[in-house]
Amino acid sequence: MIGMSLLSRLARFNQRHPWSHNDHYGPWVAGRVAASGARHVLDVGCGTGNLVALLGRRAATVTGLEPDPATAGAAAARFAGDPVVTVVRTGFAGRDPGRRWDAVCLVAVLHHLPLVPTLRELRDCLAPGGRLVIVGCYREAGRADLLVSLAALLANPIMGLVRHPARADAPPAHMSAPTADARETLAEIRAAAARELPGARIRRRLFWRYTLLWDAPA
Repeated sequence: MIGMSLLSRLARFNQRHPWSHNDHYGPWVAGRVAASGARHVLDVGCGTGNLVALLGRRAATVTGLEPDPATAGAAAARFAGDPVVTVVRTGFAGRDPGRRWDAVCLVAVLHHLPLVPTLRELRDCLAPGGRLVIVGCYREAGRADLLVSLAALLANPIMGLVRHPARADAPPAHMSAPTADARETLAEIRAAAARELPGARIRRRLFWRYTLLWDAPA
């Protein structure tokens, strides 16, 4: 009873001080893309464009795909007139099938898609030597997941207070896109990546995320 009450209080506090777990990893993603020397970058599920803005500082072109109409509209308006950025209202399946990118990014998107077929398609839409950068969500299973989740539960309200000290009545626009629960465990994601993306580097991260980094053969 006490545990449920504490979780309810934490949930209410987090709603009053919202902050984006995905944006937290945006600089890491942009840094990995920049380190690869990528000139032409694809951001799958770009949302309102927070990561696109970071990527556009170093890339020659950034293409953002976003299937949610309202979110895509906000992103398109944000980058209207920017010669570097193109926002397309579509999901990953609607990308230009003949194009290859120097880097492809997905942040909290892969769990919305079928895992193995999507990994294969991501591999195939990279240019030789291109880089795949993923920040993903996984289904918790096992003691290690529980321990990391407990750490995140404790750290989350502190981060919320630091990032969003003023009380909010509603989540910010960049946190309003549709969400979904993750289906695969981290072990299942590791196994699929080992088959489809040999050499992929996967790390468990805080705030219910993992990162995947893979470089296509040159």
